[in-house]
Amino acid sequence: MSTAQQVPIQHEREARPLKRHRSASYYVHRARVSLTTRVSKIVCGIFLTLLFIVGIAAFIAWLSLRPHRPRIHIRNFSIPGLDQPTGFDNAEIIFNVTARNSNQAIGYYYDSVEAFVHYRNQVIGYAPLVDSFYQEPKNTTILYKVLSGATLNVTSDRWSEFRNDRALGTVVFRLDVTAMVRFKVSTWDSKRHRMHSDCEIGVSPDGSILDSYKNKRCPVYFSN
Repeated sequence: MSTAQQVPIQHEREARPLKRHRSASYYVHRARVSLTTRVSKIVCGIFLTLLFIVGIAAFIAWLSLRPHRPRIHIRNFSIPGLDQPTGFDNAEIIFNVTARNSNQAIGYYYDSVEAFVHYRNQVIGYAPLVDSFYQEPKNTTILYKVLSGATLNVTSDRWSEFRNDRALGTVVFRLDVTAMVRFKVSTWDSKRHRMHSDCEIGVSPDGSILDSYKNKRCPVYFSN
């Protein structure tokens, strides 16, 4: 073979890239990085899975323990003798309401339960209903009272106003039931909140509650 024929072959060999030889430490480092990455992924996966399980458990617990407000219903309300012109001499207001605890696992402590009867935004009757009681979950308590004498402020002028409304077909009152309420979950008690329940009530000319107001659920709200 001539020298002229050997030159292209030599250049072709020089043009080929040289194979780089890696040291043993390089491959050890690559293995460590790969192992660290895999371990990190496994740890992150386990953490996210645990976080998801805890989140689901917390959501289920919140659904089962979230407190529902007491449910107050007006069952009966009457003013006997409303059809009598001079009935204010022996005026009485008789009412019956129920307090329902619809929670699954939360109890109520009631303190200082009181009732106020309003007519045209003025208080005409007041009486304490009960000092205190504890209401178990899924339980209903009946609150009954007769307002008369010193607990009921009905003058002859006020009675005339009742009768003027009676002539129109309906006399409207408002019953406000108030109490200091605490929530009980297992061994934990919340702080006290003042509860108000406003019940608008209409009575017929004979002094008895109208059917449209009977068993009516009253709005409930809390204040500090």
